[in-house]
Amino acid sequence: MYSAIEMHDKHNDAALLSTYKPMINQLNLLNVNPFLEEDIGSGDITAAIIPGTAQAQAEVVTREDMILCGQAWFDAVFMYLDANVNIIWLALEGEAVKKNATICKLSGSARGLLTGERTALNLLQLLSATATVARQYADAVAGTGCKVLDTRKTIPGLRNAQKYAVACGGCYNHRIGLYDGVLIKENHIMAAGSITKAIKAARDLTTVAVEVEVESMQELIEAIAAKPDRIMLDNFSLEELRAAVKLNAGTIEFEASGNIGLDNIRAIAETGIDYISIGALTKNVRAVDLSMRIKLVN
Repeated sequence: MYSAIEMHDKHNDAALLSTYKPMINQLNLLNVNPFLEEDIGSGDITAAIIPGTAQAQAEVVTREDMILCGQAWFDAVFMYLDANVNIIWLALEGEAVKKNATICKLSGSARGLLTGERTALNLLQLLSATATVARQYADAVAGTGCKVLDTRKTIPGLRNAQKYAVACGGCYNHRIGLYDGVLIKENHIMAAGSITKAIKAARDLTTVAVEVEVESMQELIEAIAAKPDRIMLDNFSLEELRAAVKLNAGTIEFEASGNIGLDNIRAIAETGIDYISIGALTKNVRAVDLSMRIKLVN
């Protein structure tokens, strides 16, 4: 069993982070205050019916198989409400947990546990769900050499958290936002005049990686000649992907996107492309079913 402090240390363990390769350090970006403020507002008037001196114990149980993710956010909620809360984790971050397993135990102020319950569970069940989906996709392409990427299709206000969860589940982060990478898409190309002009303008403007999206073999040929860092092949068939990989001969990184799911991702990965981006990692997530049982103690 691991205390919250011990788990915090394990969260920063170099071996763990190198396994999941997150592009962000989520502990430096952790801020649960807005989530608590929207729930508590002027005060938890229901928890106020419990004596302020009352102490309680609780445990969190999962109702389905999952990849555990979001411990630091969960801990932060209760630490903010009650610095004396004690949290014992029974599984590691990124670990597969079976249905009906107890994943952590808590003890502290009854009011603190009751007030923080919903916010803490909301964060834990969303991030665990994101990590669980990511693990499914990572397993689907295992051994191909292809990496599965997330996108910017995230829940507003939770992008960094979800991208951390994607990495925790075994997939990889695309650019975090509009500021750390260039992705030239159809509307950008139209505004710039051509793929070649768009890539040149990006190169003149910035030193960050430049990626361009293409929708046909003709556009691909122009993009390869313009030499971006990566080319996104949008809605290419398996035959077109194989032809594109052969034409490219490994000179530029290739990323496939569009209408890709668990049913076809393996075949796409086996065409020889480098990356596959999946919006569903963060966009279509259904929260894991978690529950917290609380009981008063003397």
